[in-house]
Amino acid sequence: MDGDARAALDALIRERREDYASLSRLLGRNPAYIQQFIKRGVPKKLDEEDRRTLARYFGVAEALLGGREDEGEALISVPVLDVQASAGPGAFADDERARARMRFDPGWLRGLKLDPAQLSVIQVTGDSMSPTLNDGDDILVNLSDAAPALRDGIYVLRLDGALNVKRLIVDRARGRVSVKSDNPAYTSWPTLDLSRLDVIGRVVWAGRRLG
Repeated sequence: MDGDARAALDALIRERREDYASLSRLLGRNPAYIQQFIKRGVPKKLDEEDRRTLARYFGVAEALLGGREDEGEALISVPVLDVQASAGPGAFADDERARARMRFDPGWLRGLKLDPAQLSVIQVTGDSMSPTLNDGDDILVNLSDAAPALRDGIYVLRLDGALNVKRLIVDRARGRVSVKSDNPAYTSWPTLDLSRLDVIGRVVWAGRRLG
């Protein structure tokens, strides 16, 4: 079981392009802590609080990292699409095939009232949404939460043919929306007609590589 937890954690680190030292610092441990756990089996198992922190960070069940089984539920696999949402000048979505998959705790998804079939992960490029979202961040997008239920929040959208991630402030009574960049150095659109936007989905989670 401990060997399975080490292998699972190592696979998550490689899949998410993390590194041992950064995750060790996330736990408040010395930089070699995670590497020693995975490569040498020291400690034999993760401390309960460390396991909980890592499970929440990666969006997986604690059972995957050596905790107790949660009623036998399997992790939910969400496709990582081979597209990027620009948080800068705008990127085009030319290829939406899944290049990988991320696994999430089904209980966590239920708590957020998310339908796994309507979820995708894509990567942010640029820094116009910094500090909220940074270049290289992975974002979980709820594709079912789009135009009909549009409300204030961060969304992936196509604007003039370009795929972007932006903050929307909606004035539905007037059929208008403000499209904003969190980074004040970048352009915002204070008043646009809702018909100009092709909203892909709402951003509900973000993960990033540390340091």
